[in-house]
Amino acid sequence: MNKNFLYSLLLIGLAIVGMLIGSSCNSQKEEFIPPPIEGNVSIIIVYDNYQVNPNLTTRWGFGSIISTPTKNILFDTGGNSSILLSNMEKMKIDPKDINILVISHIHGDHVGGLNGFLERNGDVKVYIPSSFPNSIRKKIKSYEAEYQDVRGSMPISDNVYTTGEMGTWIKEQSLILNTEKGLVVITGCAHPGVVNIAKNAKQILPDKNIYLVMGGFHLSGASDSELRSIIKGFRDIGVQKVAPSHCSGDRCRELFKEEYKQDYIESGVGKIIPLKM
Repeated sequence: MNKNFLYSLLLIGLAIVGMLIGSSCNSQKEEFIPPPIEGNVSIIIVYDNYQVNPNLTTRWGFGSIISTPTKNILFDTGGNSSILLSNMEKMKIDPKDINILVISHIHGDHVGGLNGFLERNGDVKVYIPSSFPNSIRKKIKSYEAEYQDVRGSMPISDNVYTTGEMGTWIKEQSLILNTEKGLVVITGCAHPGVVNIAKNAKQILPDKNIYLVMGGFHLSGASDSELRSIIKGFRDIGVQKVAPSHCSGDRCRELFKEEYKQDYIESGVGKIIPLKM
């Protein structure tokens, strides 16, 4: 028999065996779980009553952009769309580059810029607490944008989650980013309690530490003993870094800075927090 023919048969046999082994291995693979965000992630504060960049306008309220390798997410719109859009323009951020919009809660200093933003970009999906009034849904639909009611925790993008509605009197959702350094928790006003929100984030992703908690802590006017108790609560659950702004209050920021030292991040409009992955 021709040697070349025998050699060809041998190669074909080896290929078939390889395919069978590969098929067997694939059938035993576990369900795929997305890894943490890879690449650079930036959190950009575009609306706040505290200021980092003096070229930007401050006003009571909060708005931040989370730029990930796959999506750009606007979390809250502040209270005034003109200020929101002006600050974004000065920071070279095109509203049309935003893919997802998340509103934390119903208060005007977080939802007030919604209409003006949607006029510039209606091609977004808007995640709102399910407790929102129907007037908000009608407004979103009037700009031909899509909305998603949020009740419980759910993913909204690759490794970006909402905590779901928390609280009783004022229902509020916060964001959780699953990064290589740990969880980043972004709060709008933290009406349900900022420690409760951080604890909830750990329950949602229990195998991860909390790298950073940032945003509004709703502690303006709190006593020193209340603030120190909250700081202790952060330490007890292992929060590594903090960046309070908006409704946190000056004394809150002072005491957190005193406790966290180099792990305290001065935050306000214009602040950019890069996360190296």
